[in-house]
Amino acid sequence: MGADEEAERPEPEQQAGPEQQDRPEQQAGPTGLDARDRAVLALEARSWRTAGAKERAVREELGLSSTRYYQLLNGLLDRPEALAHAPVLVNRLRRVRDARRAAR
Repeated sequence: MGADEEAERPEPEQQAGPEQQDRPEQQAGPTGLDARDRAVLALEARSWRTAGAKERAVREELGLSSTRYYQLLNGLLDRPEALAHAPVLVNRLRRVRDARRAAR
């Protein structure tokens, strides 16, 4: 096979990871985060006036339980894509998380 034939050969399709397979409608954006990940970060960045408003928004807007929301958020804090997407928010949340761990 010559160089021209190799250039014309299509690349094999990559398999989506397990999280992408169960959410095909949520494709990764330019930062590598899918729509749900970006929505979690956006919701966390908002300020809340009343107790319970955030939990209600998590259920209504994201369709997640509070526990699942915080699991996803905690996982996002360790991802470089989340840091690139919202550096101020992610660094602040990392500091809060580290302070809580140190207090235990």
